[in-house]
Amino acid sequence: MSKKRVVITGLGVVSPLGTGTDKFWQNLIAGKSGVRKVTTFDAEAFTAKIAAEVPDYDPLEYFDTKKARTLAKFVQYASVASKEAVANAKLDMEEEDRTRVGVIVGSGIGSIRTAEVEYQKFIDKGPRRISPHFIPRIIINEAAGQVSIDHGAQGPATCVVTACSTATNSIGDAARLIAWGDADVMIAGGTESATTVLGLGGFAALKALSTQFNDEPQRASRPFDANRDGFVMGEGAGVCILESLEHAEKRGAPILAEFAGYGRTSDAYHITAPESSGEGARRAMTLAMEDGNLSPQDISYINAHGTSTYLNDKTETLAIKNAFGEHAQNIPVSSTKSMTGHLLGAAGGIEFTACVKAVQDDIVPPTINLENPDPECDLDYVPNEARKLTVNAAMSNSLGFGGHNASIIVKKFQK
Repeated sequence: MSKKRVVITGLGVVSPLGTGTDKFWQNLIAGKSGVRKVTTFDAEAFTAKIAAEVPDYDPLEYFDTKKARTLAKFVQYASVASKEAVANAKLDMEEEDRTRVGVIVGSGIGSIRTAEVEYQKFIDKGPRRISPHFIPRIIINEAAGQVSIDHGAQGPATCVVTACSTATNSIGDAARLIAWGDADVMIAGGTESATTVLGLGGFAALKALSTQFNDEPQRASRPFDANRDGFVMGEGAGVCILESLEHAEKRGAPILAEFAGYGRTSDAYHITAPESSGEGARRAMTLAMEDGNLSPQDISYINAHGTSTYLNDKTETLAIKNAFGEHAQNIPVSSTKSMTGHLLGAAGGIEFTACVKAVQDDIVPPTINLENPDPECDLDYVPNEARKLTVNAAMSNSLGFGGHNASIIVKKFQK
């Protein structure tokens, strides 16, 4: 059986830069920051008091009162993003063989907020007051389950949980299912809403979050800058529609770009820290290029994992150098987390969207707040302003706690 070509036909975004792909993309290339003071709870006692929350989100704009009450926010975000992606792809499920349409939507954490609320009920009023919706709200696979229900997708339906690599693995795994004939269409991506007391407090306890810019939130996420001091928590969802080329052409779908390659590896090193040589990340990038029959010179742009932490940024820089050799100095590399914060399990979904849009529009988003480059981070990080250039192929990297590394590549579609 020959491997099928896979194309992207729809995108959906819920993000700190706004809900909807167009709004997200325009704010991204304008270099706007979505980082603000935490609004969903009082963070005054926390060392980190800022986050990249989804602004002006009202669930009643998307769900009836019952659904808004029973669906966890990370599930809501996945549902909203998937509906946009399906609509943009002009995918009519009444015309589809639903058993050939699948879903892979993951989350790194799920609904930590639900655990907080229900545990407090138990403490205050006893076990009889725990909600019957507790389990369905908290388990991570409910995002994929709800998306399947929303669209009547009866094909392969699962979820990936690989921390910050979740969405990238979800999209890559979904593309493989199509390439080898297990589905015609996949709805794939990641979702997250973990900006809560325990979420913020837990990452702060790890000393992973930025704390020096609490009074200037928009300056806090500064990948590759010598003055970076940690990442900023973000939330939202990024979902795409993948199809076999044959299926997309048959139904006259809008083809945005072609899925070109996927690589994933494990550091097998440490539960939170990257292995210092970046070998696992290097292999993921190399495998993605090999999967797509691409050379380093074919890659026009890299959307880096770029978390704004000391270890990640220098390790990923080294990995890019080792994967691309001398060509590494010629490739624009940017971290859109400088604007969106770190969406954890959803990060790769919105960053994949950024890569597709970069390929479509021939413009790459900047790394904002890059004012004093770290000498150990010496690549072209597209500082502070978007850049027009021909983007034939774009790579997105995601590196997660536990040593998970994933890289995916999209390229301009050509018949």
